[in-house]
Amino acid sequence: MSMLTPPGMGGKKYRITGDRYPRMRRPRHRRRIVLTVVAAACALGLAGWGSLQLIDVFGGEGSTAQAAPGKKKCAPQAVSAKQARARAAARKPLPKPGTLTVNVFNATPRSGLAKRTADELEKRGFKIGKVGNAPASYDKQVKGAGIVLGPKAAAEGPLKVLATQLAGAAQKTDNRKGADIDLIIGTAFKDLTTAKDAEKAVAQLARASAPPRVAAKC
Repeated sequence: MSMLTPPGMGGKKYRITGDRYPRMRRPRHRRRIVLTVVAAACALGLAGWGSLQLIDVFGGEGSTAQAAPGKKKCAPQAVSAKQARARAAARKPLPKPGTLTVNVFNATPRSGLAKRTADELEKRGFKIGKVGNAPASYDKQVKGAGIVLGPKAAAEGPLKVLATQLAGAAQKTDNRKGADIDLIIGTAFKDLTTAKDAEKAVAQLARASAPPRVAAKC
């Protein structure tokens, strides 16, 4: 009996037939482990890259940070005394209607306009001074809706506030000493601006008169 004969087969001879033979293959579990590790590394890399992109997009630092990697600290510009005074004047809030005394004059041939207009302005919070016919220099001389007239110091505040109450009113100043301002009703006058529209106009005026931001020097 040959040493290659399996035990229990005795001395019998067996004959191998067929044209297929068993092939020895390497175990596949190592290859699977290697592929799994590589796939996991790729997935982690893609996840990390995606997270960085999302941070750049939502943080607003994407292309800007690449274009300018080093941000410079900006120092405020030096302000001269003249600029400081101008900014202080610009920061002066608009006057409230209750702080303004308005004289209402009628420069048209129609009667009753001054009294009716004065009553409406008083409802809107303005203080009313004189009410009557316009001075001779303006009587029947105002072709538009009206004129708001006051001292030069009132040009940037009180006159603008009063002008919001009458669309199309011209704004003029004179050399008067008092702080009172006039509303002179003209030929084209129909009615005051509605209270709602006047409030919107005052709000827009307040935004427009707000002091501009100081540009930083970089």
